[in-house]
Amino acid sequence: MIWLSCRLGIVDKPNERKVHTRVMPRIGGLAILAGAVAGLLFLPISFPGFSGILLGSIIIIATGLLDDIYTLPALYKLIGQMAAAVVPIASGISINKFMLPFYGEINLDVTSYIITFLWIILVTNSINLIDGLDGLAVGVSTIALTIMLSIAVAQQQYFLIGYIVILMASNLGFLVFNFHPAKIFMGDVGSLFLGYSVSLISIVGFFKGIALTSVLVPIIILAIPLSDTFFAVIRRLLNRQNIMAPDKFHLHHCLMRLGYSHRTSVLILYGVGALSGVFAFFFPYDNYRSAVVLFIIFLVLVELFAEIVGLIGKRRQPILSLLRKLVMKQS
Repeated sequence: MIWLSCRLGIVDKPNERKVHTRVMPRIGGLAILAGAVAGLLFLPISFPGFSGILLGSIIIIATGLLDDIYTLPALYKLIGQMAAAVVPIASGISINKFMLPFYGEINLDVTSYIITFLWIILVTNSINLIDGLDGLAVGVSTIALTIMLSIAVAQQQYFLIGYIVILMASNLGFLVFNFHPAKIFMGDVGSLFLGYSVSLISIVGFFKGIALTSVLVPIIILAIPLSDTFFAVIRRLLNRQNIMAPDKFHLHHCLMRLGYSHRTSVLILYGVGALSGVFAFFFPYDNYRSAVVLFIIFLVLVELFAEIVGLIGKRRQPILSLLRKLVMKQS
């Protein structure tokens, strides 16, 4: 893919928003795809809705590849993602119901399609947006997949294990060439495919649990990309900017502004992602009260981390400001 990308001129050129300083091959995601296809040939996978996942993956891959070649407008790229999201939903993959304490089971009916659609778009874009440093997106998604694999094994969801292992192996093979200093980028074809795959695995594997608190598990697992996307939207709204406009204030940019090196910034986010994953693995979603309290604490810690690194701006630090006032009163 390095050779092919350079031969066809499909490369990522440096600019003021990007961290790399030289022209880089940018269709490495096709190598991840090739690894996944090879894995599926040796280990055929089948579970309800899997054909929809495959067809949707083809659409998202085509969208990413076209963007890598022609740099599509954001709207066209979103339309491709929307089309890819509709296909698995039409094949029966959706977030159908959940259980509320003291109330009982709630069937989402038509709302389930909307929630599923939005979740696929959100996670797909969150992995895409965090793809800003060498090895970051592929590493973060692999950590998320590792936790999902652990939970799938613990919950005996054997139909998912093969597919997760294939994606993890494809990622790790690519990471050898993508970790800093990278020899090739995955491009949108890779980041969209990974985000799309992770979103669907989370739906099939974890949103099928009817306990409301089980919905929190994939959110915790994907805390790094989801929080980066969430605060990017908040930041742009507060600054009165287009929420789809790119900027240089994502998590990895903030860490590098604090003085951390390229590789150290990636390793810090790997570490935070792993901690989130471990927390999700031991999350007591069968105990509603404990789960809610722990999730609120988790959200506060995420907000603190965002304020410390400056994800929403140096002047927007409500929790840190409150803590400083309390310390000053104590002293």
